[in-house]
Amino acid sequence: MMKRCYALFLVAFLLGLSGCSTGNSAEIDKVGLLVPEAVNDGVWGTKGYKGLLKIQSEYNADVFYKEGMKNDTSIKQAVNEFDKKDVTLVFGHGSEYAEVFNNLSADYPNIHFVSFNGDATEKNTTSLRFKGYAMGFFGGMTAAFHSKTHKVGVIAAFDWQPEVQGFIDGAKYQNSDTELEVKYTNHWDDSTAALNELDRLISEDVDVVYPAGDGYNVAVIEKLKEKGLYAIGYVSDQSDLGESTVLTSTVQHADKLYSIVADRLVNDKLDSGNLEFDFEDGVISMGKFSPVIPKDFQSEMKKHIQNYIDTGKLPNGKESKQ
Repeated sequence: MMKRCYALFLVAFLLGLSGCSTGNSAEIDKVGLLVPEAVNDGVWGTKGYKGLLKIQSEYNADVFYKEGMKNDTSIKQAVNEFDKKDVTLVFGHGSEYAEVFNNLSADYPNIHFVSFNGDATEKNTTSLRFKGYAMGFFGGMTAAFHSKTHKVGVIAAFDWQPEVQGFIDGAKYQNSDTELEVKYTNHWDDSTAALNELDRLISEDVDVVYPAGDGYNVAVIEKLKEKGLYAIGYVSDQSDLGESTVLTSTVQHADKLYSIVADRLVNDKLDSGNLEFDFEDGVISMGKFSPVIPKDFQSEMKKHIQNYIDTGKLPNGKESKQ
């Protein structure tokens, strides 16, 4: 009798384990991705696509993606198609998806919607935000250190980007005599506007520029290289565009963030609302330093970054603002 009870208990226990495993894998069985431009843009879109592929590899999930998803109508159609394929996790790779995801969420209760840099307000919506202030601070320090004219510039997409103020504060901390010029394109991808602003900065004797827009930073860096000037890379490690031009880069590892989201989802730990991530989460880092930056300054910067990871304190003794 005892043996029979033990056998029944063992079967029940194993079935329970099997049920738990099946539940988790089902939650990450099919994943969809929407990008506003293309997955082969080499910067932001590519990072989202790599994140999708990481989930595919780590969870053996079926993945789907759609490019050029810029307006509400196309987004709604794409989500409806994903739903028909039983997709349960949808990433909208940008801030433009947050509001429409909020509006759609009630119609698709089996989908968890994830966007970036927006305001997620529903129980099955989450918005991810990189805390950009600190990376901007370290980028600004590097720019001010290397500038020979003591004039550095920023070409940003929008005035809400925390990395812009971080860059300004970091440059001023490194050298209080540094003059800063900040220009805005009001669009992530407007290369024409960015290059026009670059011409103005160059005419003002700016010799280091931070192109804080993923859709135009490559064009700006290429022109700076032609002029023998310098850049701080943005979103990706852009040292491959010219290691004597790109002093360092402020890198956002969106692909790693996708893995974090997937892991939290399968473990029932993915919160709704707005979530922030920084250096200590392993999703922000500084890129490779140019050989024109002295080794002792590179070592100093690496110590500052590690101290920030350990204590949350920037080199000025303050905590990151955002």
